[in-house]
Amino acid sequence: MGSQPADLEIQILDQPTSGGLQLDTWLRSRAASDAATAVFMGRVRELAMDGQTLDALELDHYPGLCERRIETFTRRLLEQHGACSALVLHRVGRLLPGELIVLVAVSADRRGPAQRCCAALLEALKHDAPFWKREWSHGVGTWLSENTPLGS
Repeated sequence: MGSQPADLEIQILDQPTSGGLQLDTWLRSRAASDAATAVFMGRVRELAMDGQTLDALELDHYPGLCERRIETFTRRLLEQHGACSALVLHRVGRLLPGELIVLVAVSADRRGPAQRCCAALLEALKHDAPFWKREWSHGVGTWLSENTPLGS
């Protein structure tokens, strides 16, 4: 495992996706030595941070910078956890409750490194990637200044 994993795919998507096709294609490309894959799929919640019903979640990003930041911390986390490769899909734009917002998949030769790296990568995405989020409830948009803490 060097600092250049064999496979790192990052996609920022502005259209709805189930993530299934991208995940299936990525999984089929994995080497036989990648015996374990950890996958996390996150969907937009039905409730806003203040507990009101969420109409929509709006995500914006800084194109180019966002992908570079994600690539930088993903490569670092893959090496740190001894994992082989990663797939990161993240939506931007206006998302409705229940829509897929993020998919993270990490492969490794063992389940522990894959699971630990997947969890760490998800937290880095939530707290270190340059995304801006606005929740819409009852026609009023509120920009979020923080994300949900780990365990929420």
